[in-house]
Amino acid sequence: MKIEDISKKTDQLIRIEQSDLMPLPYPYDNPEKNPPMKMLTQEQRDRYEASLDGVLAIGIPKPQSAAEEKTFIDKFLSGLAKLFTKENNWTFLQPLMHSLEYCVKCQLCNDSCPAYIASGKKEIYRPTFRPEVLRRIINKYLKKSPLSPPPSQGGPGGLWLKFTGSDIDLNWITVARLAELAYRCTLCRKCAQVCPLGVDNGLITHEIRKLFSQELGIAPKELHEQGTIQQLKVGSSTGLSPKALSNIISFMEDDIEEKTGKRIKIPVDKKGAEILLMHNAGEFISWPENPEAFAIIFDAAGIDWTLSSELVGYDAVNYGVWYDDIQLARIAIAHAETAKKLKVKKISVGECGHSHKAMIVVADRVLTGDLNIPRESALPLLEDLVCNERIKIDPNKNNFPVTLHDPCNMVRLMGIVEPQRKILRKICPQFIEMEPHGVENYCCGGGSGFAIMQSMNFPDWRSVISGRVKLKQILETFHDTISPEIKKYVCAPCSNCKGQIRELFNYYNVWEECGIFYGGLVELIVNAMVDIEKPFIDWEWH
Repeated sequence: MKIEDISKKTDQLIRIEQSDLMPLPYPYDNPEKNPPMKMLTQEQRDRYEASLDGVLAIGIPKPQSAAEEKTFIDKFLSGLAKLFTKENNWTFLQPLMHSLEYCVKCQLCNDSCPAYIASGKKEIYRPTFRPEVLRRIINKYLKKSPLSPPPSQGGPGGLWLKFTGSDIDLNWITVARLAELAYRCTLCRKCAQVCPLGVDNGLITHEIRKLFSQELGIAPKELHEQGTIQQLKVGSSTGLSPKALSNIISFMEDDIEEKTGKRIKIPVDKKGAEILLMHNAGEFISWPENPEAFAIIFDAAGIDWTLSSELVGYDAVNYGVWYDDIQLARIAIAHAETAKKLKVKKISVGECGHSHKAMIVVADRVLTGDLNIPRESALPLLEDLVCNERIKIDPNKNNFPVTLHDPCNMVRLMGIVEPQRKILRKICPQFIEMEPHGVENYCCGGGSGFAIMQSMNFPDWRSVISGRVKLKQILETFHDTISPEIKKYVCAPCSNCKGQIRELFNYYNVWEECGIFYGGLVELIVNAMVDIEKPFIDWEWH
């Protein structure tokens, strides 16, 4: 298949065949244990543009007239031009220019991409495919525009887009396929890690998503309508309101007492605390044992901390980081304003990888002046509490096989590699590393919003393709103890990663077939605490 084929009007550009996929190890080497992907209904195919690969992450309705097609394409070109102006792309203009200009098509990045590997090396999932489509569109349709003017004309200077190849036709099908293709990449940036020139194909994919969101109003509803819009309006992307949060916190206090025999008052809206702890609100709803564990650990160590009940301030989620800089900025400012009102000394981000990226890294482009509140990961603090024995640990309480999944945005992006490992080496006698691990890790397959996206047959693609390499890693790590009779634990210190692993395990029936459990890091810490008599990890829940 060639790059220019993306413009051709075909029923389907590629087909995903079970026989083409990367093989899985035992017990999924048996084809009968590999559920087939759901196919779209004819009604869905008639309504939405599904000719990329027969999968719908967004579901863009087909135009009803030539005039609609022209308007769609004109808006796309308008948004594309805006990507190359500092007024409209104040976040990522220079790295975008660099990544578009300097790729030499060496293809070293291919085997770093879990979607490309898992699919049986389908051409459209190659990390360089969608950036090359974009380059050729720019070359043919924006070549008369000075996309990177020198400093004397208000531009960044130094980078001028000079591409070859203009064999792509910019029709409706090209643009719609490019939009869908931007949601076949988890933005894990493993391709950027291996590139000798630092070209970031994940960033280019992010910018394509941003173009469609900010110029055409096209984005997955789970990220936009039910994500950032709902968070700003209701308080959380989950729909969790401040009143509902109060009820959940009361439940958590009762649950902690039942599990530990201790009555711990969870501080909320405490003025002047050392730490404002912010969780992904999905933890409160799906995994309350995680924020409960933080409360138990902080109470035992005498940490001065608080949660917030302020609208948006109790949900560290910022889905804007995946698709829309404007939405990202709105939520980042709301987070900082919460900390400012409470007069805390710093914000500490709990077990949520993308919140680390949004709040600690990217928000530096947004938060200035007195909104630039110190922000850090909770993992180094947990390392200090455990490894300097500020809480008492009995590692034999965690005497079962444990492996660690490295969340991309904590580990590869931020370099937080050792704190979680030092903790696990101290509290888990049977800790086993995945291969590869650390900054070389593979994405869980749910990154960049995939873990929460439920559109049509996209969840099947997520389990069959984007999460396939991670499932293979987990199964290979526990190869010697794969029997379901032996309890095993995947430590995933990230809410979105846990969501993806949950879906993977449900899809492949991993608990029953292999006896593999999943959960966070703090739950393991509490499970090993000397003064917690009952086991904190509930193996019956899966």
